Amino acid sequence: MRKLSNEELGRLSPEAYRSAKKFRLVLLLDNVRSMYNVGSVFRTADAFRIEKIWLCGFTPKPPHREIHKTALGATETVSWGTSIDPAGVAGRLREEGYHLVCVEQTDRAVQLHRWRPPAGKPLVLIFGNEVEGVRQELVALSDEAVEIPQYGTKHSFNIAVSIGIVLWDLYGKLDWHT
Repeated sequence: MRKLSNEELGRLSPEAYRSAKKFRLVLLLDNVRSMYNVGSVFRTADAFRIEKIWLCGFTPKPPHREIHKTALGATETVSWGTSIDPAGVAGRLREEGYHLVCVEQTDRAVQLHRWRPPAGKPLVLIFGNEVEGVRQELVALSDEAVEIPQYGTKHSFNIAVSIGIVLWDLYGKLDWHT
């Protein structure tokens, strides 16, 4: 076994990435505090070639040194927008046919490994603040809730870790392999 070189990995150039087919998935981040988390989300979104990130509420936006440090250039490839009104963004996306899924612990949440996304529908995954989670207003707007099972003493993951877990799970459930 040997490690592959960067050339052997077949990475897309930023230009090729921008024109490549994106997966019909939008991340909506609401009131995320950490610029490092935002940068990490951009980097993960680039890896999975998602459609767009919405940075809502007081979520920091590029350009910023701390976002850039963890994004490693993904702010230049992943499409993104900002809004102080996450409910308005979610409502517009629903009108465009997106299925809204909050990633939160609720009284009706389905554990991630048991969840099956609706076939053929584009998705919006809603993630909330590192301390408070997804605000109730957005939970109420969601079509369903998904929860990442946890078995330790803590009842939350870092938001960037949560997004990585959920996107990897979706990668296995949806036909993203092309």
